[in-house]
Amino acid sequence: MGVKDLEDLKKLSMLRSQIDGISVESVTSKDFPTVSPEDRIADALAVMKESNYQDVPVVDGGEYVGMISYVSILRKKSVTLDAKVKNLVRNLPTIAPDTEITKVAEMMVSSNCRQLPIVSGKKVLGIVKRNNLIEVARDIKAFKEIKVWEIMSNPAESVKSTDLMDEVLALMIREDYRTIPVINNENSVVGIVGMREIIDNNWKKDAKTIGDLEKSSKAQITVESIAKTSVSTIEWDSDLGEVIDLMVENKFSTLPVIEGKSLVGIITEYDVLELISACRERDMLFVQISGLEDDEKDYVDAIYKDIESMVQKVSKIYKPESFTMHVTRYNDTGGNYKYSISARLFINGTAIMAKEVGWDLIKTAGDLIANMEDQVINMKDSKVTFRKRKK
Repeated sequence: MGVKDLEDLKKLSMLRSQIDGISVESVTSKDFPTVSPEDRIADALAVMKESNYQDVPVVDGGEYVGMISYVSILRKKSVTLDAKVKNLVRNLPTIAPDTEITKVAEMMVSSNCRQLPIVSGKKVLGIVKRNNLIEVARDIKAFKEIKVWEIMSNPAESVKSTDLMDEVLALMIREDYRTIPVINNENSVVGIVGMREIIDNNWKKDAKTIGDLEKSSKAQITVESIAKTSVSTIEWDSDLGEVIDLMVENKFSTLPVIEGKSLVGIITEYDVLELISACRERDMLFVQISGLEDDEKDYVDAIYKDIESMVQKVSKIYKPESFTMHVTRYNDTGGNYKYSISARLFINGTAIMAKEVGWDLIKTAGDLIANMEDQVINMKDSKVTFRKRKK
């Protein structure tokens, strides 16, 4: 099976039945951390560091309030570490005990989180973690046969071993990366660095805000001094089953993809979640936009209108299979945000990707969508993309 086989309704129905035949309870973690709305941001960070949870339930008197997330804290450079958790609570979706696994995956993709709570009434019954769902994918035979190049991100963002840590931290916050490969001058993978390594090696006891991290004297050290040098990689033409095995057995969230010794892509737990999510029963093309804040939801209709126009045009050339878009924002000085938007379109068994950066959300999204439309038109007469070249 390949990604293109998800167009086959009979195969898709069988696959969906197999996945949703697994109960949410069987992938639930009952031992999980919580914080109070009155706890300090510094306390929440300490809980995240100790528990390895990046999305933690906020509970007040036994009742669920929302979630606080690692990435949300890191974006708020001006927020003091003594500020209350209640100031950064996210209204992430909650899971009912009878929610289908494919729906849970869709919720995680749309909210771009690593943990979601199972809630009954106002009580948190448990947590479903992203890697719990990756274990589900491990038992799906059809997924194992998909090739890495079919769903990996290409080209891969990377940093040099000689880059300064403050530059890497800024990149990861801006682009919403939690792990990034480290390469040498020959484009060979020599390490990998995650947000946890940066925070652990850069934290100052006297830091008063998240922004103080970038002012630390340690921020001027190079990435090679903190990166993990024992890094696993995967070949571009390997089966997805090998990727999932590596992720589950070693608790990896990210694997650099190589051809020979050169970095050519990256594959993450998020990519596997998108496959599970794409198996949901739908009457139309699967389209998903993630990363928008509550005050940006009004822009969704305009973005969807541009997506619909693009899909109508490219459908005359190839049949689109799914479209996902993720929005991050940064540079919050003075209340003005800059947007970094990335998207992936599965079409004709090929993944097309694009990224745009700009100050205006609607214009930036529109430019990205137009870019992808141009790529599809060019693809009709050319096989220049990495994945298409490898088929």
